[in-house]
Amino acid sequence: MTGRDELAERASWLRTEILRLGADYYERDAPSVPDADYDALVRELAAIETTRPDLVTDDSPSHRVGGAPSAAFSPVEHLVPMMSLDNAMDRGELEAWGERTVRRLGELAPDGPVRYVCELKIDGLAVSIRYEDGRFVQAATRGDGRIGEDVTVNVATIPAVPKRLTGHAPPVLEARGEIYLPIATFNALNAEVEAAGKPRFANPRNTAAGSLRQKDPEITRQRRLSWWCYQLGEVQGGPEISSHHDALDWMGAMGLPVNPVTTVVESVDAVMDFCGHWLEHRHDLEYEIDGIVVKIDSLAIQEAMGATAKAPRWAIAYKLPPEECSTLLRDISISVGRTGKVTPFAVLEPVVVGGSTVSLATLHNEDQVRLKDVRPGDTVIVRKAGDVIPEVVGPILSARPAGSEAWVFPAVCPCDERAPLVRVAGEARHQCVHPTCPSQQWARLCHFASRGAMDIDGLGEKQVASFIQAGLLHDVADIYELDFDVIASMPGYQQRSIDNLRAAIEASKSRQLGALLFGLNVFHLGSAGGVALAAGLGSMDAILGASVGDLAAIEGVGPIIAGSVHAYFSDPANRVLVERLRTSGVNMAGPERSVLPQTLAGMSVVVTGSLEGFTREQIEAAITARGGKSPGSVSKRTTAVVVGADPGASKLTKAEALGVPRLDEAGFVSLLDTGDLP
Repeated sequence: MTGRDELAERASWLRTEILRLGADYYERDAPSVPDADYDALVRELAAIETTRPDLVTDDSPSHRVGGAPSAAFSPVEHLVPMMSLDNAMDRGELEAWGERTVRRLGELAPDGPVRYVCELKIDGLAVSIRYEDGRFVQAATRGDGRIGEDVTVNVATIPAVPKRLTGHAPPVLEARGEIYLPIATFNALNAEVEAAGKPRFANPRNTAAGSLRQKDPEITRQRRLSWWCYQLGEVQGGPEISSHHDALDWMGAMGLPVNPVTTVVESVDAVMDFCGHWLEHRHDLEYEIDGIVVKIDSLAIQEAMGATAKAPRWAIAYKLPPEECSTLLRDISISVGRTGKVTPFAVLEPVVVGGSTVSLATLHNEDQVRLKDVRPGDTVIVRKAGDVIPEVVGPILSARPAGSEAWVFPAVCPCDERAPLVRVAGEARHQCVHPTCPSQQWARLCHFASRGAMDIDGLGEKQVASFIQAGLLHDVADIYELDFDVIASMPGYQQRSIDNLRAAIEASKSRQLGALLFGLNVFHLGSAGGVALAAGLGSMDAILGASVGDLAAIEGVGPIIAGSVHAYFSDPANRVLVERLRTSGVNMAGPERSVLPQTLAGMSVVVTGSLEGFTREQIEAAITARGGKSPGSVSKRTTAVVVGADPGASKLTKAEALGVPRLDEAGFVSLLDTGDLP
C-alpha cells in the first residue's frame, strides 16, 4: 500500500490557493487576504519546490509575475517585460542577498566600485507609459508581465502624468512607474463615502488599483491619483546611458516625476542604513510604501547578472513589516467617550501588525459594522498604519464559521446606569445621554489630564478609575482638591509617586489658557480652537462674557464652535466649575500680546527637523509672535520651509514639488528679523 505524499498534497493545495488569491488581487483589485498572508503562502510553496524539485510544475505561481490581464480592457504587449522582484522579508535576508551580490559582483566587476540605487517601494499599481516623439500615447498595467491592460484613457486623467515631455525627447520612450493614491486623498474619499452611508475603502493601494481600472475615466479623474516613475522600458533613439541613476535623472529632466528620496550608495552597509531609516520614518511620507527597492546602478552589470523566470537578479525588494494582517475577531463591544459618543470596537486575538501587537481595533459606527458585515468568530483583516488607531478592514468570508449571526448594536449603555442609547438624528453615531454616565465621567477626567490638555503626568486611565472608585474624583475641579492622605492609604501608591503626582498637578495650574479650554471637554472645540479662543479674547473672563457673534468672529473658530462654546459657558454648572478651577489657582489668562515687529504677518512658515538655537515650542512662539503661522504641513500657501537636522522627508518632497523656498537655521533667523526671504 502506497503512503500519502503529504508534501505533494500541500504543494497542490498551495498552488490552487495562491492562484485563487492572486486573481482576487491582480485581476479583480479585491484581495481577500492581507499581502502578508499571500506572501507567506508563496514563500512556503517556493520552499517546498526547492526541497522537492519533482513537485515543480510549469504553471507554478511561484514563477509567475502578476495576474492575467482583464478581458474588460484591450491587451497591450510589453516588448520589454515588466518583471516582479524577489523579496527580503527581514534584515537577515537582505544581508544574505547583499553577500550573494558582492560575490557575484566580484566576478563581473572586480576592478571597479559598485554602486546601489535605493528607492522607496510605492504601494500602488505598476504601469508602463509610452511616449512617441515626446507625446503621451499609451498606458498599460503590468498584467502578467508580458501582456497588460490598456488603461490609456484613465491614465490621461492623472495630473502627475505629463502629456508632453520637455527637452529633446526620443522617438520612443517607455517609462515604468507606480500609480498611487496619496494618503490625504484616501482619507478624504473615506470621509465622503462614510458620510454617504457607503463602505469605507480598504486601503490606498487597492483604492488606487480599482480607481485606475474603471470603465468610466471620469471616476478615475475624481479619485485624484498620482504617479512616480522609477524605470525605463523600451527606448528608441535615446542617449547613451550607463547607469540606472543617470536614467532617472534623464527622465526627470524631461518632466517625468521621479521620487526625490531615491539615493545612490556605495556599500551594502549603506543600503542597510537607508532601509533602517525608512523603516522608522515610513509614516513621515504623504503616500504609502511597503518596502525599499535596491538595484545595482550599472546597466552593464544588470545585463550581465540577468534574471530568473520572474525577477531580475540585480534587484531586490526589502519588505517593511506588514500593516495588514488577519486574526480572529473574538467579540464586538462598545466604548463610551467623553462626549457620550458610543463607538463599537473589535476584541481581537492579539496579532503583530504595523510593528506592534494589536488586540483591539475600531469599527467606527453601527453603519460600518453592518456594511463590512463583520461578526464575532470571523477571521478578519486588521490594518494599522503608524500611530493611526487600528481598524478592522473586513472579514475573510471563506473562513466564516457556519451558523454565524450578524452583530446587533446594543440598546443600552454598558455603564451601571444602563441608560438607553440614542442614535443622533441624521448622523451615524449613537449617544449615551445620561447626565451622570460613569463611562463619560471617566473619559472626561482622562481627557483633562492628557498631554494635549493639562498634561498631568501620573494621572492616567488606571489612576483616574481608582480615584473615582475611592470617591476622590467626580469632576475635573476635584483634581486640584485631591486628598493625598487618602491616596497614601490606597494600595500601590508609594510616597515618591504621590509627590510626583502632586507636583504634576501643581505644574498644570500654569498651563496655557488654550490647553484648559481644550481640557474642559467643550463639544466641537479642539486643541487648535482652544488656542485661537485664548489668543483672540485674551482671558477666560472675556470668553465667559462673549456673545456667539464675538466668538465666531475669531479666526479659527467659526459659527459651529462658537455656538457650542457659548452654550457650554451659559450652563450655570459649568460656570461654577470654572470658578472652582480659578480658586484652585488654575491659569485663566490668555497669552500676552506680542510687542515684537510683525515681520511675518501673512506668512506661513513650516519647520522640519531640529534647530540648534530653538526648541520646538520656541520655534512656534517665534513665528506666531511676529504675526506668522506655524502649520505642521506644507501647502501652496507655505512661504518657506526651514530645514534643520533630521528633517521629515515628506515635507521636503512636498516643498520641492511646490517650489517652496527652503531655509537653513541662519536663514530662519534672518527671516524672523527682516521678514525677507534670502
